[in-house]
Amino acid sequence: MKAIPDNLRRRLGASDLRVAPIGLGCMSLSGIYGAADDAQSEALIRAAVERGVDHLDTADMYGWGHNEDVVGRAIKGIRDKVILATKFGQVKREGGLNGVDGRPEYVKEACDASLKRLGVDVIDLYYQHRVDPQTPIEETV
Repeated sequence: MKAIPDNLRRRLGASDLRVAPIGLGCMSLSGIYGAADDAQSEALIRAAVERGVDHLDTADMYGWGHNEDVVGRAIKGIRDKVILATKFGQVKREGGLNGVDGRPEYVKEACDASLKRLGVDVIDLYYQHRVDPQTPIEETV
């Protein structure tokens, strides 16, 4: 497949990153909407990248780490072809309710865990999934 021509690529926010006009949100690949097969999910990601999709979006809370594992396996060997985005901030609480955590020490811990699950040294776009009302944003970032 041919790469997306430069004139069709978009600047991602205020960054220097340039992405194809369509990305792949990977949330549904961890069974959020029903059963998902890891091998099929990995094949889908690779097929999308082969067709020029280069912005992959995941989060540590999608399948509580499972989604980042799937994405990491899928991009092994093709990391240079993708702009990888993941998120932090949502956490599991006792009783099954989700909570938020924006404390700097949690952000570092979450980032390290995401890097490991994704099998990468760098996350291109790392952002907060939900704002923690207990932690000033200036402390989070």
